[in-house]
Amino acid sequence: MNSKKPPLPVPLLMLVGIVAISFSSIFIKWSEAPASVQGMYRLLFTSLLMLPFARPYTGALLQLRRKDWLLIACSGFMLALHFLLWMGSLEYTSVASSTMIVALEPAFIMLGAYLLYREKTSLASILGMVVAIAGIALIGWGDIGLSADNIKGDLLSAGGTLAVAVHMLLGQRLVSRMPAYLYSLLVFITAGAVFAVYNLLGSIAFFAYPAREWGIFVLLAVVPTVFGHILFNWLLQYASATTVSMNILGEPVGASLLAFVLLGERLTALQWAGGILVLGGLAGYLYTGRERTTKAESKLSEAS
Repeated sequence: MNSKKPPLPVPLLMLVGIVAISFSSIFIKWSEAPASVQGMYRLLFTSLLMLPFARPYTGALLQLRRKDWLLIACSGFMLALHFLLWMGSLEYTSVASSTMIVALEPAFIMLGAYLLYREKTSLASILGMVVAIAGIALIGWGDIGLSADNIKGDLLSAGGTLAVAVHMLLGQRLVSRMPAYLYSLLVFITAGAVFAVYNLLGSIAFFAYPAREWGIFVLLAVVPTVFGHILFNWLLQYASATTVSMNILGEPVGASLLAFVLLGERLTALQWAGGILVLGGLAGYLYTGRERTTKAESKLSEAS
């Protein structure tokens, strides 16, 4: 990990990223285009915005090994899968429910570190994870009470969370030996290509969308992707994947507030209770397990 300090404090940069990604679910809800099309253009437009600044990284690009390209391809595929599942979940469930489930990302990252290196987890960390999972159960139960389709959205969000956790772990490994900017660009191009193939095979229209939809595609690229995902990828140089992923605790709060104001979405008592359990349990899990996981992630970087 880079020993230099970022130009601005990490907490401030993370706050900017949290606000940016909180708008993601709002833009997705506003769009009537298929999730795979939104994801494709979100990544395509982001890549186009990044390309003019990629020239200084030509040397680093030429130094990439076959193993690096394989990991980049896997990371890009997992990012595309995350967007496909999570963006699709918003067709069936509320912004609050979906983003609260995505908040389990750091726990999945810690689980991945355990499976890779058999790092033991403290009893307090396990208890925090159990509490968070209980919160997810409450959210799901509350959604069943609202609509039979809502639980489908919850399951899609959970699948997307697992995918982005794998993406983050791969990113932690890759940015230890290549510029974060180059990593982000290559991963976004790869994920965009995965979406293009998916849409082509599914006979999903590429261009038949009104101007309003194209505006939303651009907003998705600029706000939550450039000032969210790219910023978080860049911060992997200065903080561990677990630390960076802690930003996810702020997204459900920001997204839920925005959804209330802009979409008129309200939560049931069970959803509120589940959300509090998720965030409280996850905060405890992260707090008690952070030191162990940081050591595991250091080994992950050294393994390259």
